[in-house]
Amino acid sequence: MSPFNDRYGRDVLASSPHPKRPVSTREPAEPGIVVEDVQTGFVGAVVEVDKHGVILEDRHGQRRGFPLGPGFWIDGKPVELVRPTAPAKSGRMVSASGSVAVLDHKARTARESRIYVEGKHDAELVEKVWGHDLRVEGVVVEELGGADDLAAVVAEFSPDPGRRLGVMLDHLVTGSKESRLAASVTEGPHADHVLIVGHPYIDVWQAVRPAVLGLKAWPHVPKGEPWKEGVLQRLGWRGETWEAWAHILGKVTTYTDLEPAFLGRVEELIDFVTEPGSA
Repeated sequence: MSPFNDRYGRDVLASSPHPKRPVSTREPAEPGIVVEDVQTGFVGAVVEVDKHGVILEDRHGQRRGFPLGPGFWIDGKPVELVRPTAPAKSGRMVSASGSVAVLDHKARTARESRIYVEGKHDAELVEKVWGHDLRVEGVVVEELGGADDLAAVVAEFSPDPGRRLGVMLDHLVTGSKESRLAASVTEGPHADHVLIVGHPYIDVWQAVRPAVLGLKAWPHVPKGEPWKEGVLQRLGWRGETWEAWAHILGKVTTYTDLEPAFLGRVEELIDFVTEPGSA
């Protein structure tokens, strides 16, 4: 999708007005080296390199993910971060969700407990960031296909102490349709074994921090207008909504690329369905 700006698609030093600009040198992204991302000014130590890129952690413990390649500084000199030629000698690896990665774990039989999310995009975003954690815990995430039939879905699932159900709803705010649907379930016979949480966003796209996409904010779309189509129009993005989502999801590399209101709810659901006695 050519209209999308890729802020890492070129060498940021290429626009230098000086004819003899510094040339980036290749530097293996070994854990512990401190680098600066030129475009954002983020300074941090390398804590992980995965198939998506490199994760940096600053002195405050904040983490950000960046693609490997040019656009970094080390000690004031331009470098191109490349994948280390040998596995990093580190006893602690971190997953995209920020948890300690479990290496060489055996496949676990899926729990009967489940997590339901509203749609395909929600499921793909959860998988992108929490996929490792979910496989370690044996938790399956399924699509709800919309919230309108929530009560019937919960009744059919028939939760019990060893078969818990966690549900994530979009736009779960006071007075919304989603809030009324959630109340009908949390006050029902399965209430003790069901946890329904939600984020405040109209669509899960908004759970991705705008800065990750080079935006100051997600555009406002008036009520009654299709939200995704309205976003594409206001941002000048051409193409189908699935193409836009592929672009957005491709920019997400770690939990720090997501809004806290979404992060907390996913962690809450994982904790609920993996509590002792829920297996």
